[in-house]
Amino acid sequence: MNYRIDGHSHRHAVEEMLLHLLPGNTVSEGADDGEDFCSSRLSEQAGECTARAEIRLDGRRLEGERSAPVPASADPLARKRLETELVKLSVYDAVVQALEEPPAWGSLTGVRPAKLARGMMERGMMPEVVERQLCEHFYVSPARTALTMAAAKAALEIDRKITKNSISIYVGIPFCPTRCVYCSFISAAVEKNAALIEPYLDALCGEAEATGALLQEYGLTIDGLYIGGGTPTTLSSKQLDRLLGVLERSFDLSRLFDYTVEAGRPDTITAEKLAVLRAHGVTRVSVNPQSMDDAVLRLAGRPHTAQAVLESYELARKSGFPVINMDVIAGLEGDTPESFAHTMDTLIGLGAENLTVHTLAVKRGASMQDIRANLARRDAVGHMLSYAQQALFRHDYHAYYLYRQKFSAGGFENVGWCRPGTENFYNISMMEELQTILSLGAGGVSKRVNRETGKIERFTNPKYPLEYLQAQERILHGRKRLLQE
Repeated sequence: MNYRIDGHSHRHAVEEMLLHLLPGNTVSEGADDGEDFCSSRLSEQAGECTARAEIRLDGRRLEGERSAPVPASADPLARKRLETELVKLSVYDAVVQALEEPPAWGSLTGVRPAKLARGMMERGMMPEVVERQLCEHFYVSPARTALTMAAAKAALEIDRKITKNSISIYVGIPFCPTRCVYCSFISAAVEKNAALIEPYLDALCGEAEATGALLQEYGLTIDGLYIGGGTPTTLSSKQLDRLLGVLERSFDLSRLFDYTVEAGRPDTITAEKLAVLRAHGVTRVSVNPQSMDDAVLRLAGRPHTAQAVLESYELARKSGFPVINMDVIAGLEGDTPESFAHTMDTLIGLGAENLTVHTLAVKRGASMQDIRANLARRDAVGHMLSYAQQALFRHDYHAYYLYRQKFSAGGFENVGWCRPGTENFYNISMMEELQTILSLGAGGVSKRVNRETGKIERFTNPKYPLEYLQAQERILHGRKRLLQE
């Protein structure tokens, strides 16, 4: 679909909404070529701002219009927020008339819906007013509104713990035993990249030491430390011991709220590796089955079995970790609402403190056919997520963080659930962009967050391990510049 804008420059708002409502389409700014088309116009008269959308879709002509007064005290950021919202809602009002049913997330298009709700509360809105806004103004379903409010309230609680000079650290290990078919992360299969692990570890330890010196120079303390991937436990116990030892010597870890390592793949977990993690003070590990159905695991390219998940979980529990997380994915090939319910019942029965329920998102660069096929699983995935939400609520879990991804099955979300008091500090801080996060390793995206203005500046490490090895001086220079600004 082509679109045209008039009287505003909010192209991204128009594109976002069209892709949100019509995800199987391609969208670009261009002339009316006689096919499906969107015209978006913004005007202002007597202090009233009006957005109007005219849509031609499958032979139908649809219109939407939204207006709101512009407060006399509105600063440029507030004005932009108002204009963007009106433009999006006018397009939503037009297109939704042609849909069989509205999306569960209504007119919300962003990755971080809880950040929107939290911002409203921080600007003085009472929670019940924010909840009503989500339902009645943005058309978010009651179930998604409940998730959003729970995550927003968890973020407000965590935000009170963050000080001016505190940050969190992410350490990336971009290696896995094999690559899962659904994976879109930066990770290299060990069978083809084993020779890179030792030099990568050398560079990563060097980056940690240099970053630790910078933190000391600027007087920064660490609230959360998260080692992810890839699969960090792809490393041997000796390599893990070396890395964690360097982190201990480079950073002051005495003030950590939590220290997480993604053990992830059950086929990488051993008692020896878990003992190393505990000896270095790790407080949370992930043992991620994704499914407890062997046939689904095979289709996903996961070489382990459901029984191996149970054995790995038992090893982690006996190793004494205070918190264990387990990930599942709704929408995997071959999975059904019934087999997914079995997965959820099994994991809840184990008693893991954290359960993260993801919705399958197609990989970057996927064909439009794959995207459409994934999105078409809306009903089945909706049943899976509904079952998970109800079952988790019944067993005293609550949602503490959530985010959305493009091209997720059915347009749904990813939610972190936890038992009371076991929220993962890093997950909330990172997802809600509450504080500066420094990311070490290949593909790491560091974000400097100005807590007073909300402004975010980024610095990205080279994406692939080999490029990362060759860029250590540039990485150190870029991180230093990020912290100085």
